[in-house]
Amino acid sequence: MSHVPVDALFIPLGIAVLTVSDTRGFDQDGSGDLLAAHLIESGHNLMERRIVPDDIYQVRAVVSEWIARKEIQTILVNGGTGFTARDTTPEALVPLFDKAIEGYGELFRYYSLQTIGTSTIQSRAVAGVANQTLLFAMPGSPKACELAWDKIISLQLDSRTRPCNFVAMVLPSAPACSGRQVETTSHVSECL
Repeated sequence: MSHVPVDALFIPLGIAVLTVSDTRGFDQDGSGDLLAAHLIESGHNLMERRIVPDDIYQVRAVVSEWIARKEIQTILVNGGTGFTARDTTPEALVPLFDKAIEGYGELFRYYSLQTIGTSTIQSRAVAGVANQTLLFAMPGSPKACELAWDKIISLQLDSRTRPCNFVAMVLPSAPACSGRQVETTSHVSECL
């Protein structure tokens, strides 16, 4: 884990937004609108935005294309995380992960519990890292997207968040600590 110095600067990331829905177009995509607006307001760059149907292979195809692009460091996916037969976003994403970020789903359900009670058990919010790209999947409601962004994602995508954040993982050249940095076998800088 890299520790962030007190005087760390904000480093903008390239972020793509994917809405998974059989029914929404861009005119009805309040969740995609919210995520795009929030990431831009935070100082990040919106690299691309798409809507695809609830289909494992279409979701996986878009995400695979994006994780191969160096200018995209984070992918936000909304929709398809429930329990209906058409909700297959976790099944599309998890096989792509080099590493899962289990704490994201745990935190999302913890915060969601305070809003929707035990119905949070039906959320299959997942996150992981693939090819040095962060992927965060969340339910498709605007309130769920706002909760995920405000309470978890925005903080971990801010290079100033202490004691640590994910920026050094996706941008290994980012100054992440005040100590001496060494390259690890995963090409992520760590502090000594």
